[in-house]
Amino acid sequence: MLNPELKITFFSGKGGVGKSTVASAYAQLLASRKRKTLLVSTDPAHSLGFLFQIEIGGKPTSLCPNLWGLEIDPAQENFHYINKVKASLKGLVKSTMVEEVERQIQLASDSPGAEEAALFDAIVSIILDESNLYDRIVIDTAPSGHTIRLLSLPELMSVWMEGMLKRRKKVTRNYSQLLGDGEIVDDPIYDILNVRKQRYAAARDIILDKTQTAIIFVMIPEKLSLMETISGIKMLSHYNIVVNTLFVNKLLPTSVRDEFFVKRKEQQTVYIKEIVDSFKDKEIILLPLLAEDITTPPALKELSSYLTGSKVSGMD
Repeated sequence: MLNPELKITFFSGKGGVGKSTVASAYAQLLASRKRKTLLVSTDPAHSLGFLFQIEIGGKPTSLCPNLWGLEIDPAQENFHYINKVKASLKGLVKSTMVEEVERQIQLASDSPGAEEAALFDAIVSIILDESNLYDRIVIDTAPSGHTIRLLSLPELMSVWMEGMLKRRKKVTRNYSQLLGDGEIVDDPIYDILNVRKQRYAAARDIILDKTQTAIIFVMIPEKLSLMETISGIKMLSHYNIVVNTLFVNKLLPTSVRDEFFVKRKEQQTVYIKEIVDSFKDKEIILLPLLAEDITTPPALKELSSYLTGSKVSGMD
């Protein structure tokens, strides 16, 4: 269930459901409780800066007391990631092979999934290297399809790297046999891969640890949002990632009288019942459609008052 005492919270959901807004309101709520909080956006369509009315970039930026914001640019992270790989290989390959190796690395950087891998590498660094600087970390991810791939990367990349490590071991063993002395030679590339495998495994353990991490879906009471949420939660379960809490956003109040909004309210009521029936084992928190756009910290504060489920505003 929603537990503000957990160290890390991921927010996911279909595009346009208010995921970034809810994640920001939740981060602001934690900060108001004097928890030193880092709010991270991995969505290329960053909106944190608009919500807090301050320019946010690739380094933690103070948003309000106890709250810092960080926007990760996947393309920029991929660029840095590839340059870091190139630097780590300097001196590990023959000079005659450097150009070809760099060409292969560059091709890899342009391949599908490269930006996601670099993005996950950045998140791993936050989880493992910077988490001790903050009491809480709130991660606002891109729409749910991207989130599912991102959260499944630790397991997928661990399998891939296990295969790479086995191949490196075989190369090293064959090389030592060629030398004739049978001694296993040091393999710097093997060491680099092994360190990365250990980091990914450590990050995966934290993501799967229910005492440290929560995965929350934000949705609206509409058919497409419901279907995508069902699909997303099912896919995450294949990787042993459990979603316990759902925020159902943008609910109309019962006080609506206009015929159009009355019909929309009736439709929302139908989908809320479907949501409850579909997620009997989940905590479902209803959030109202506020009278004005949420584009300022005070508006975020108003929304945050509903996030624990203790406050309801005529939506039943």
